[in-house]
Amino acid sequence: MRKRKIRRGRIIWLLLLIAVVAMLSSKSFWRVFYPLPYKELVFSQAAKNNIDPYLVAAIIKTESNFVPSAESPMGARGIMQIMPETGAWAAQQMNLREFKPDDLYNPELNIRIGSWYISNLNTEFKGNKILVVAAYNGGRGNVREWLDKGLWTGEHASVDQIPFSETREYVKKVLRNYSWYRYLYEEAPG
Repeated sequence: MRKRKIRRGRIIWLLLLIAVVAMLSSKSFWRVFYPLPYKELVFSQAAKNNIDPYLVAAIIKTESNFVPSAESPMGARGIMQIMPETGAWAAQQMNLREFKPDDLYNPELNIRIGSWYISNLNTEFKGNKILVVAAYNGGRGNVREWLDKGLWTGEHASVDQIPFSETREYVKKVLRNYSWYRYLYEEAPG
C-alpha cells in the first residue's frame, strides 16, 4: 500500500513537471510577459520607415512597457519615451504641423515619430543596430564621440565598453527584448 502511494505521488509530480515544461515552452505563455499591443501600428510604421518592427517593439518594451502615459524623470514622454525637443525636431523634419509636446502621449503619433527617428539613426549609423539602440538612449552625438575617440567600437561583442552605464544596460535590455519579440512573433517562412 505504501509503495503504491509513493508511486502515485511520483507519477503526479512527473505529470506536473511535464505540464510546467509544456507551459514554459509555449509561446502563448511567454507572450503574456512580452505583449505586443499596437502591433498593426508598429508594423505599419516600421514598414513605412524601412526598419525592423521587432526592434521598435523591443525599444517600446524597454522604454515604457507599452504605457502611453509614461513620463521619465528627465521629461521623455509617451510609449517610446521621446524628449519634447527631439519630438519637435523630428516633427519639423517630418513636416508635421502644429506639433505640441503633449502630442507625444498619443501612441499613434509617438510611434510614428519614434519609428522615423529610429530610421534616421539607422541611416546615420549605416544599419548598425547596436549603434542605433545606443544612440536612441545615449544620444547620437555621444555615440559619435565614443566612436571617434576609440572609446567603443560599436560592435555587439564590445557592448560592455559603452562609456555610459545606463546606455550599456539599456542596449543589453533592448537586445534581449528584441530576441524575445523575434522568437515570439516572427512568422515562419511559408
